[in-house]
Amino acid sequence: MEKIDSRLVRARLYGIIDLGYVAEGQTADKVARMLDGGVDVIQLRAKGFSPAAIAAVAGRLAPLCQARQIPFIINDHPELVADTGADGVHVGQDDYSVAEARALAGPGALVGKSTHSLAQAQAAAKEGPDYLGFGPLFATPTKAEYAPIGLDDIAAAHSQVSLPIFCIGGIKRENLSDVLAAGAHRVVIVSGLLQADDLTAYARDCQNRLAHVFIGRSQERIL
Repeated sequence: MEKIDSRLVRARLYGIIDLGYVAEGQTADKVARMLDGGVDVIQLRAKGFSPAAIAAVAGRLAPLCQARQIPFIINDHPELVADTGADGVHVGQDDYSVAEARALAGPGALVGKSTHSLAQAQAAAKEGPDYLGFGPLFATPTKAEYAPIGLDDIAAAHSQVSLPIFCIGGIKRENLSDVLAAGAHRVVIVSGLLQADDLTAYARDCQNRLAHVFIGRSQERIL
């Protein structure tokens, strides 16, 4: 297996700029607040937008993340990675294979893949992505087409897959303790961050909770 990007190994909190929640003109401000709050990875998700519109937004956000050495990921569109300055792409189960996405994104690009069950996580890991998304754990409008998988398989996924796994789907500060208690090492938070009255403080609080997990578990188990 290729060496895992050290930024992903260290990452705990993954934020998504979802244009279903955020107007295009507000994206830079939201990203700045995420970065100030210690978010470790940021993704742009723009379902229903044209590639040209996505590229325009990505081109404005990528430099903000680069300045902080934070990976910036584009959802679904590997062909936009190189031209926008993004670090990589995230693809779903029904999108490109990891190999196809990496070929389109260009040399050195990060590739993440969504998984919705333990079996999918095991299969996706064999494709050689840089990280996996695992969920949705809870019901969420952003993953309405998928039934929530709950918390029962989180520990098994981490023990059987030697990649960074980011649990996703309906995770908020209110249920973060339950997700961590079930064995999660990393999480994706979307609406909780984007709709917080104080996004930066919200992110910092979540990071502090996640940091205790990293401190309390050995490096071997963190992957």
